[in-house]
Amino acid sequence: MTRLVIRGFVVLKSHLSPEAQSELIEALRPVLKAAPPFFPTTPSGKPMSVRMTSAGRLGWLSDKSGYRYGPQHPKGIDWPAIPAPILRLWDEVTGLDRRPDSCLINYYGEGARMGLHQDKDEADFSWPVVSVSLGDDGLLRIGNPTRGGKTESIWLSSGDVVVMGGPARLSYHGVDRIRFKSSRLLPKGGRLNLTLRVVE
Repeated sequence: MTRLVIRGFVVLKSHLSPEAQSELIEALRPVLKAAPPFFPTTPSGKPMSVRMTSAGRLGWLSDKSGYRYGPQHPKGIDWPAIPAPILRLWDEVTGLDRRPDSCLINYYGEGARMGLHQDKDEADFSWPVVSVSLGDDGLLRIGNPTRGGKTESIWLSSGDVVVMGGPARLSYHGVDRIRFKSSRLLPKGGRLNLTLRVVE
């Protein structure tokens, strides 16, 4: 495993073994079945290219009402619990007693991307956000705490974990593209990105 720090983002390359990655995929299957991923729309009504769902007490939502967390999937069902292996990973990389309220699950298919944004819908920014990459490589772009200025990019591969905390907690970041079918973890290709957040 290699530990890199880019603008305060702690990147743990190859943190998860192939076996640990497969364990997470198996743990996610019932979550994805109970709360199927959907295409959110931005407040302006534009559909996102990334499919999303959540696990935990709260899930992240976006529609014409704005960006927010809520207790239920758009289909009106409670979000499934965060699987135990994912919580253990949070414990391992953060060392915190406080566990996350939400695990946002993003699926990037061919051509999907995520523009530069801040994770700022949470109540307390002193808690880190932990990001887990599974499947195809994704090009993470890291910006600044304010919009604009120079950015840096790094390819994230399956098994990489990123911890965003401290001054980097509110830095702009996004995913410019994926290398579709660069990994064999997901039979149909694509990238799963898990982000663990303390919401309240």
